[in-house]
Amino acid sequence: MAKKHTFDYDLIIIGSGAGGSAAATIVARAGKRVAIIEEDTFGGDSPNWGDVPTKALLHATRIYDEAKQASRFGLRTSTLGYNYPSIRAWKETAVKRTGAANNRRFYEKHNISAFQGKAHFLTPHEITVNRRRLSAQYFLVATGSSWVEPSIQGLAEIKHYTPRTILEALRPPKSLFIIGGGQYGVEIAHIMATLGTKVYLAEQAGRLLPAFDAEVGELTEKVLTEQKGATVLTHSRVLSVEKEGLGKKILITRGGTEKYVRADEILVAAGRTPNVDLGLENASIEYTAKGIEVNDHLQTSTSHIFAAGDVLGRMSNTHNALLESRVAAHNILNKNRIAPDYTATPSVVSASPEIAHVGFTEDDCRRRDLAIKKATTPLSIIARSNTADFRDGFAKIITDKKGVILGGTIVAPHAAEMIHEIGLAVKYGLTAAQLAETPHAFLSWGEVVRVTAQKLI
Repeated sequence: MAKKHTFDYDLIIIGSGAGGSAAATIVARAGKRVAIIEEDTFGGDSPNWGDVPTKALLHATRIYDEAKQASRFGLRTSTLGYNYPSIRAWKETAVKRTGAANNRRFYEKHNISAFQGKAHFLTPHEITVNRRRLSAQYFLVATGSSWVEPSIQGLAEIKHYTPRTILEALRPPKSLFIIGGGQYGVEIAHIMATLGTKVYLAEQAGRLLPAFDAEVGELTEKVLTEQKGATVLTHSRVLSVEKEGLGKKILITRGGTEKYVRADEILVAAGRTPNVDLGLENASIEYTAKGIEVNDHLQTSTSHIFAAGDVLGRMSNTHNALLESRVAAHNILNKNRIAPDYTATPSVVSASPEIAHVGFTEDDCRRRDLAIKKATTPLSIIARSNTADFRDGFAKIITDKKGVILGGTIVAPHAAEMIHEIGLAVKYGLTAAQLAETPHAFLSWGEVVRVTAQKLI
């Protein structure tokens, strides 16, 4: 007799970004009946509004910036200019090429039912989407996060950008006040300042990129102010904003002093908040404003419901969400449950120069009371720096007292590509001596890693 299905699906995934998409294909490939629900654009934040379009714009502006300064190599660049609608068209091409946007057909081709709409839990095994009831044995919540609007007097009354909406702007503003000096604030500051916008970048912490080692924030500030003409306002809190003519007037407090800054536009990049408005209480799922709570196996307080990605409220990125999605899929399909291993997950900021970090920062080691050794090497001492005439940057490696590598940071052209050898060392417990003994190609940027490791022997 044919087995009667109690539920419409074996697995329903809410959210089609990195936290949901990997699990959908893995579980469907295992022959299970899978549905995926997306409230916004299929593919989620990273390919549509985050990593992909931002990096496409950064690539274009980096080339423009390099070309503008190329006269020192004997190249004639005096007539250089840009056409912003064409730059935007390039960004759209990059987004289209990833194939993630509106990829409903991709899911349907893999026998995954795709629904557009907002999901809401009715019971632990049942949701509604567009007034339609759907049930499943398992669920994966991967609804991601949204840009948060800080409680600043007057902000709700005036039009302002987020890192998502500024990508749709028809032209760069003449001046832009950015609230938040984290990854996205810094990346957009680079894009806009390179295109000629007067940028103000305000951060409450004592340095830009406070999640990274102190040297990173210091160098980023130096590059933005000295080379890009930006004004960096650390230790700054925005008190209020108001319209003034066609622009905006921003009141900030800095070092106990209040002052006004005037700018044409405001961009808010002061953090994200998990998307938890989907009736989680109806499924007895424990969560806070910071995100959904899960155990080591990514199970929520209701054990057949899993969660992955930004909705967990952790310091997340796309590669972490993909890792969690794969782990959730494994745990749904198998009795032997596994936990995601975040060791050696890199963090990258696509500034100019690029910033990449892996493992522990100095602050992390301090919090853990770890006795460490560290070494930093300026980029300017390696030969590649001379042939490229590029001096801003460094490599830093942190080891324990026995020389085992705990973490590292690279600020250099192509740092995102270079960080993985330090990542490999962190993941597999290699020592600085082993890294230093590994031959590195002469005239590669990677030589700075070898030299830094050598200092720790």
